[in-house]
Amino acid sequence: MSADRETLAVYDGASDRYAKRGGADWDYAARDAFLARLPAGARILDLGCGPGHLSAVMAERGMAPDPVDASAGMVALARENFGLPARQATFDEIDGVGVYDAVWANFSLLHAPRAEMPGHLERLARALRPGGLIHLGMKVGEGEGRDGLNRFYTYWRVEELQAALEAAGFAVDAEVRRGRGKGLDGAPFGWCLVTGRLAE
Repeated sequence: MSADRETLAVYDGASDRYAKRGGADWDYAARDAFLARLPAGARILDLGCGPGHLSAVMAERGMAPDPVDASAGMVALARENFGLPARQATFDEIDGVGVYDAVWANFSLLHAPRAEMPGHLERLARALRPGGLIHLGMKVGEGEGRDGLNRFYTYWRVEELQAALEAAGFAVDAEVRRGRGKGLDGAPFGWCLVTGRLAE
């Protein structure tokens, strides 16, 4: 499954509302900590860029973002609001080899079925240069299912997510950020933020 149609329909229909939500303090803290580890001019795949807020910050800080989203509505907003070279692509269409210094996948890969995650992580590892960083933001829990807006989610235990990253060739940071938030559907959820580095 390259993308879930019902999930994309939600994001296409709610792109303006989603853009107005902004981020949370913990989201900004994770962003700043991640970007601080990267050199000026770093090429970063913003996977699931949404309306483009983070890619705009990356560009302002002298980095080279590649904003990608499967939602046509989100891509349009990223282009219109920030003048970004955003493009529409699904997870399985990431096919570069050694072209990025980092991957920021903040609450995007949680829409992929669990069985497809190994392939996605392997593609991202191939797309990174040696020593490249990856950031994953995921919802914590068990199983797969749909939320109140009919979006598809896979829920992960932290240890399970770390093992998946290690299997794809990443050394995972010992520090894992955890917390609780509220989604677009208004429902509370637990989250985790995990960072890994590809072997040199």
